[in-house]
Amino acid sequence: QVQLVESGGGLVQAGGSLRLSCTMSGRTIASYAMGWFRQAPGKEREPVAAIRRNGGATYHADSVKGRFTVSRDNARNTVYLQMNSLKPDDTALYYCAATTRELFTSTWSGPYDYWGQGTQVTVSS
Repeated sequence: QVQLVESGGGLVQAGGSLRLSCTMSGRTIASYAMGWFRQAPGKEREPVAAIRRNGGATYHADSVKGRFTVSRDNARNTVYLQMNSLKPDDTALYYCAATTRELFTSTWSGPYDYWGQGTQVTVSS
């Protein structure tokens, strides 16, 4: 059974950086395309970034392009989200997710099969 555990969240000042990690257990992450999502209080969950199984393509939401970067290390069974130039609007609970589907420009936002519990990111102004 696939389990996903996120880490790396915390409190940071605007303009700062954080790197989120998501580690998979129970399966080999190389078999899954991976995504990052976030949900702020009172808002719907939104896609942030995603990466194909072999890392050959990545996708980022317009709101984070140029600031966030998704990457993966299949040898460590881990996917990352490097977040730079953080803004208060980036405050949210961040989730990673896995799917056996391959990702394309029109489909990277979902659906996903497995989800982690989330890690909180809070950006102060």
